[in-house]
This record gives sequence, C-alpha cells and structure tokens, in this order.
Amino acid sequence: MQGGVGRYCKKLVDSLRSEGVQVFVVCNEDGNGDYNGISPNNQDNSKVLLKIVKEVEPDVVHVQYEHGLYGIHLDPINPKRTQTNIEFFYDKCTVPIVTTFHSAYTFTQWMRLVVPLNNRILGRLGTFLGMAYDYWTHLLNYGSFNSLNKRKIGFNKVGVVLSKYLANIIPGSNLIYHGAEPSISPPLDRKEVRKLFLLPEHSKIALAVGFMTATKGWDLIGKMKVPKDWKVVINTSRNHYGREKLNDKFENEGVINLKRGFLSDAELSLLFYCADALILPYKVTSGSGVMYDGLAHGLPFISSKLEFFKEFSDMKLGIMVDRNPVEFSKALLKLEVDYKRYKDAVVNLRKDLLWKEVAKKHILLYNSIIDRPSPPLLRKIIS
Repeated sequence: MQGGVGRYCKKLVDSLRSEGVQVFVVCNEDGNGDYNGISPNNQDNSKVLLKIVKEVEPDVVHVQYEHGLYGIHLDPINPKRTQTNIEFFYDKCTVPIVTTFHSAYTFTQWMRLVVPLNNRILGRLGTFLGMAYDYWTHLLNYGSFNSLNKRKIGFNKVGVVLSKYLANIIPGSNLIYHGAEPSISPPLDRKEVRKLFLLPEHSKIALAVGFMTATKGWDLIGKMKVPKDWKVVINTSRNHYGREKLNDKFENEGVINLKRGFLSDAELSLLFYCADALILPYKVTSGSGVMYDGLAHGLPFISSKLEFFKEFSDMKLGIMVDRNPVEFSKALLKLEVDYKRYKDAVVNLRKDLLWKEVAKKHILLYNSIIDRPSPPLLRKIIS
C-alpha cells in the first residue's frame, strides 16, 4: 500500500524474511500481502484478523498501529467509546502481539490535527461546522486517544516506537529506530540524475517529498525568500485517506514543483541523491519516514521546532527553527556555512539505520515475548 506506514512495513518484512523469519502479511485490497480484507471502513477488521490468526497459527502478531488505517472513531459524547476497528482483536487474540506505534501527540499537536475539510454539499458553512465538531471531539478525546496506545502494552503485549519522543508519550515501549537505506547505489554523476528530473545542475537543493497534507506545512515554502544559490524542490502525492482543503500551487521562483506523484523506491532514491538537504516545515508530526530516508542518503535536515525533531537536531543531524518563512530561509544559509559538520554527523549515523540491524532487533523482541531465547521465529503476521 502507498504511504509511509506501507513502505515501512514492506521494508521490515523483506528484512525479516532475509533473516530467515517466515512472515505473513495482512493488508488492504490495494496491497500485495498474503491476506487482505482490512481497511479503515471495515467494521469487521477484528473478525478478519482473528480468522487469519486461527488459520496460520503464528508465534507472534505484529501490528503497524496507525489509528486512521483501522477506522478510528472519536466519540463526541462518551470518550470511553472511542475506538478503532481492531480493538476487539486485541481483546480476544491469545497470540503475543507486538505493536509499532506510528502516532502519538502532545496536547498542542493533537489539537493542530483539526484542519479544514472539503464539504461538497454545504460548502463553507459545512467546512466551519465540520471544524467546530472536530475541535470538540479532539478536545474531549485526547485522553482516550492516548489510552488506545497505552492499552496495547501489558501481558502478552509489547510496543515498539521509532523515537525517544514517542517513548516518552508511550511508557514501557521499546525504542527501535525507523530503518532506512538507499534502494540504489549513488550515481556516478549527480548532474546527469538532476537532468532526469529537469532540475538545475548547479543550485543547491532542499527537498520536500511525500503525501500532501495540511499538517506537512508546505504552505510555508511558497512564502520563503529562497537564497539565490538554493532551490526548494517539492514532489507531492495526494493523500488517499483525506479530504483536506489544500493549495498545491507554489508561485515562487525559488520553488520547483516536480508533480511526479507517488515514486517507486528507485525513483525516490534518485531524487534524494539530487538533493543537498531536506526541508520539513511540519505543523504536526509523530515521526518522519522522509527524515530517516533523507539521513540514509546523507542529507541533513531543516525542520520546524517540534518535539520529534529535537532528538535528531541535538545529534547535529539538522537544524530546528521557528516555523516561519524567514527562519527557514536563514537556516538554509546557516546549513551551507557549516555543511560538512552536519553531513559528517549524518554519515556516522547511517549504519544504525540499516534494515538488517532493525530486523535483528525485532527478532530479539519477538523471541523475548514468546520466551524463545535463540532460534528465529517460524511464523508471524504483520498487519
């Protein structure tokens, strides 16, 4: 399936299989899993998963827990009734469950998730009413949303998080960094690769890629005064799960919008090799697969001052600034002055992000939950 969680899952599955683990994948109808049938709109996700678990008899079930992918419902009256379509599965499954948490928020970021949505029937009035409703349900359900995460850790259940930020919000979870490595070897001539994307040969490039959502904050890029030796390059793909009101036009001579849509792994690696840095002006984030992919390709980053990025900024892998166009423009110049120091720090980290190492850490965790200290697992489901 498309999207960051889908890419993460595929890379992890491939790496586990390379280590001798037998893996069965459950996904939606558009994915390439061994089983399908789950979706945000399927009220019977739990029944589907329980049936597959009974058939396969795995040693461990591993859930990629991104609430929206399983149909989260924020109850507007009783927060105790807030749930996703797989909570029943967690209650009834007798096989040990490992959960990778992809979303958790501070209260401030949680409330920033409320964004204008298109309403084709009522127009602006519908958008306003929708936002009022969303503000209320978010305000009421912050505690219940966090509770959904915390309930996934306990007897026969362990959690995995991808950063210290998430580990602090979800106590008792295990930190295993997001894996990342290039899909192809570095090109011998970067200028030739830039020609493939019709990019300028001599400018420095700050890259922004991914689903276009309101929380990515790319509206800031259009307002930047990009330094003359730099270009900001954007490649967007539509979020298949959202109805947000977005403007995808960037009328700024310092900005290049590729409009290539969803890229294959090889194409994405080539695009990363074209760049000198990543630009991440996010309004909200629990994590960033794009940041990890950029680091794997040797790219330092410039980001908004958000809790997730602080850990990596403190490691001198990039620069955090206040989220406004002037500060981001200044940060490009600051990065250019001290580029080698940031680049060296990124290169030193890359070995820790290899998928082979990430898979080995997961295998140790699987073995610990089933109390099997040495042999690899024979079966597992990732959903």
